Order: sequence, then C-alpha cells, then structure tokens
Amino acid sequence: MLPIYCIVGKSDVGKTTFIEKLIPLLKVRGVKIATVKHDVHGFEMDREGKDSWRHKKAGSDCVIVASSQKIGMIKDLEKEMLLSDIVTKYLSEYDLVITEGYKRSPFPKIEIFRSDVSNIPLCSKEDGLVAIVTDVKLEIDVPQFSHDNANGVAEFIIRSMEDFKKEDQISLFVNGESVEMNPFIKSFFTKVIKAMVSSLKGCDDPKRIDISLRINR
Repeated sequence: MLPIYCIVGKSDVGKTTFIEKLIPLLKVRGVKIATVKHDVHGFEMDREGKDSWRHKKAGSDCVIVASSQKIGMIKDLEKEMLLSDIVTKYLSEYDLVITEGYKRSPFPKIEIFRSDVSNIPLCSKEDGLVAIVTDVKLEIDVPQFSHDNANGVAEFIIRSMEDFKKEDQISLFVNGESVEMNPFIKSFFTKVIKAMVSSLKGCDDPKRIDISLRINR
C-alpha cells in the first residue's frame, strides 16, 4: 500500500486551497502524487449532451473517455469503494496519495482548522491525526503548522514517507475484498504473524509472508 494522507476538516476551513499549495511543493521534491476527493453527497462529472453522457444515458455501466493526453472513467458502483481499493486498483504507479476528506478512514490525517469555524478540532490522535494546520495554538500532541506554512507540511510528509518505507506493510482481504485496518490492528496482526512464522523451521528471517485461509463450514 502507498503512503496515504487525508486532508480533513470542517466545511469552509480551506482544505482545497491548502491542497493546492501543498501539491506543487511536493512535486518539486520529486514526488509523484495522486489525489482523491471524497464527495459524500455524490457528484456528476459529465456534461449533458456530450458523447460520453449520451453513452451513459443509454445504459452503459462504465464509460471511458481516452485521448493522447488524458483518460477518464465514469463507472456505476453497487456500493462505495474503500479508499484502499481505489489506491490499489488505480493508483499503484504513484509515490503518494493525498485525499480531501475520508475522515473516517484508518489512514493518517492532517486537519485544517480555523478558530472562526469551530471551537475544537474534528479529529484526535485516536482518529489517526498526525498533524494540524491551525490559526491558533491548540492543546493537542501533534505537530502544528500555520496556514501559510504549507512548506512545513510538505517537509513533514516527506519525512513521514521515509518512515513509512521502513515500516512493515500488511494487507487483509476477506471474501476477495480488502479490509481497512486501523494502526493498532495492523501492528497486532504484523507482530503476531511475524512471531508465529519466525518460530517455524527454516523461517527465521522472513521478508514476505503470504497466508490464504479458506474456512469450511
């Protein structure tokens, strides 16, 4: 799984504006970035009357528009895709994923906070908060950055990406679908599986472990 950082915050705190500042600062550092915008209300990205719109209106379940410069896909979903599935299926070629939203996901979060919008932050460390961009000093034990210090946040992400590369990575699939795990569950699974496998003969230095369990009833 790629490193994923979710930019979260209440409405009208400037999440999109901050992401616009952050992306070029990461790009100049050589990071290949993909972004994902979470829209809880649904969205339309096709204009009425366009050929692709006509394909969709006619009943196509998936429409792809392709050119020599860009490709776009409009696809019906039976249920919302997990962020981890979106990243795995479509964004594996990138170095980093930045999202706007996904405050309930288990991935690290950087909150944009404004004291004129809210009295307290939306997230805590228990929610995966790793940093906060704020206009006032807050009583919270994570790095705090001012709204005009996007460069500091970019450096923080770069350092975190280096730490991410050193960490053990684990993925869980149940019935063929990925399951998003919070940091505690990831750490627990990793430690238990590594300890059990390392105790087996000839498995004292595992580099990759693949387990498939089929449950018969």
